[in-house]
Amino acid sequence: MLLDILILLIGLATLILGGDVLVKGASRVALRFDVSPMIVGLTIVAFSTSAPELLVSLKAALKEAPDFAMGNVVGSNISNLSLVLGVACLFGYIPIHKGTARRDWLVTMLSSILLLYFASDGNLVLREGIILFAGILSYLTFLLFKTKKDQIKLDVTYDRSNDTRFEQFKDLFYIAIGGACLYFGSEWFIDSAQSLASGLGVSERVIGLTVLALGTSLPELFTSVIAARKGETDLALGNLFGSNIFNILSILGITSIVHPLGVNEVIINSDMIWMLVLTLGILPLMLFRRRLGTVSGIILLSFYGLYIFMVLK
Repeated sequence: MLLDILILLIGLATLILGGDVLVKGASRVALRFDVSPMIVGLTIVAFSTSAPELLVSLKAALKEAPDFAMGNVVGSNISNLSLVLGVACLFGYIPIHKGTARRDWLVTMLSSILLLYFASDGNLVLREGIILFAGILSYLTFLLFKTKKDQIKLDVTYDRSNDTRFEQFKDLFYIAIGGACLYFGSEWFIDSAQSLASGLGVSERVIGLTVLALGTSLPELFTSVIAARKGETDLALGNLFGSNIFNILSILGITSIVHPLGVNEVIINSDMIWMLVLTLGILPLMLFRRRLGTVSGIILLSFYGLYIFMVLK
């Protein structure tokens, strides 16, 4: 049991490290070929930061553990908008902008409804995966034209005057190491989670919705808390909505294209409903308040606590 937990933690750390290293290498390679920072931010960075969740869901599907794949996404979405956003609210006020309410919330809600509709027959198949992935491509295309006049600030920098062969090799090395970390990290993460579920005598659904979802939500938690403490609170809410959109349209889209996913009836009738209720419940908080603060944070954290209690009950 302790060994399973240790391997789980090592796998999670390896996943997070792999995603971070992959972002640095891939972004610098793209910038070297004169790809604009905006496109890098909307594509490479967005997909790379979702890479840990994608690899976990893909590994789970290929290992015939669909409850891990679906629980990881649904649980992460619930965690993002209740636990992560709730904690961020306690660290600083989060202003509500009309664009966030009209665009990001709406796309998040529509994506969640579409997922529930597709999963209602107990399966996510190739055709539905293609539709979901087409959705994320459409959303990114819309953002590309919508924000073409905006400046996107990247954490990754590229100095053309210092572009030596060593720097080029280092970026390729980052990509290779990042990919390897994601592959082996997801392998260890899923294998140890399966052993943990068996050892504790609980279902893979419960492990997926709690352990896997919490683990893969840690980057969003750290990012949002740091953004809130720095006063960059618009990033906190925007990042979480964006993460949920990517989780559904990109991760489940790609996963169901590669391998059909069976969907647990309990996840359909319970967990997805919790996800929809939470997403819908955030709307009045956004409409009737100009910013989310301590009260909103307590409400969201209470929701998450109640949800976890019902899952473990």
